[in-house]
Amino acid sequence: MTETSRVLAVPNSAVLNMAPGANLAAYVQAVSGIAVLSAEREQELAERLYYGECVDSARELVLAHLRFVVHIARSYSGYGLAEADLIQEGNVGLMKAVKRFDPNKGVRLVSFAVHWIKAEMHEYILRNWRIVKVATTKAQRKLFFNLRSQKKALGWLSAEETRAIAADLGVDEAEVTRMEGRLASRDIAFDAPADTDEEESWHAPQHFLSDGQMDPSQLAEAEDFAESSAAQLQVALIDLDERSRDILERRWLVEDKATLHELAAEYGVSAERIRQLETNALKKLRTAMVA
Repeated sequence: MTETSRVLAVPNSAVLNMAPGANLAAYVQAVSGIAVLSAEREQELAERLYYGECVDSARELVLAHLRFVVHIARSYSGYGLAEADLIQEGNVGLMKAVKRFDPNKGVRLVSFAVHWIKAEMHEYILRNWRIVKVATTKAQRKLFFNLRSQKKALGWLSAEETRAIAADLGVDEAEVTRMEGRLASRDIAFDAPADTDEEESWHAPQHFLSDGQMDPSQLAEAEDFAESSAAQLQVALIDLDERSRDILERRWLVEDKATLHELAAEYGVSAERIRQLETNALKKLRTAMVA
């Protein structure tokens, strides 16, 4: 790590030694008291940093722009995340911007840094807004941050409004609908809170997601029973006479099952006689398999 990187990461000033989370009001008051740089002074400091890696210039540039990070962080207050955390993430983006700022481009540092500040805040919001990540693709990220502001006035989107937003943002209508559903949903705990009574605890997802049929002991027991029953059935069939065994197999154990009349015509007896033979054979099987 270069000396410039170290200074950008930990500027030794009273303001940055005081983290936003410790006393946010005092931090905001402190950064608001730092003078805004003139265009000439900013250009001078940026050139010192760009050409000579002047760490003091980097520190002054960062300090002078901390107020802008606070201002941007407040625009994301509707996501339910701590403002102090957003400010700290934005400060990381500001430091990255200062390190990469080229004074020869003819723009002010704040115009260049706003992208880096917002990028860090966006990543933090997407990581922490929900347990399950709601936006992973570029289109989803664009929708996440734009659809929320429009939903405040629109409520549930109509088909026409969905088409208009999709065209405006350059995304598919299906993506707009999916993101609308994700924004309307909420996270719930897998198991019930510790202070929940027994009656309420049954609403927790843990009671609906388990599948008792997939219990290893039950699966092993069912498999063992099936193998044992199949073996007993084979032994019981062997003890039957050939005609009774043939009738049972063709009536119950093959896919293309024969009818009573088909078997009656083949054996030259009545359908009722085939039914009687079948019933007697089934009784013998049950007796043999229970024994």
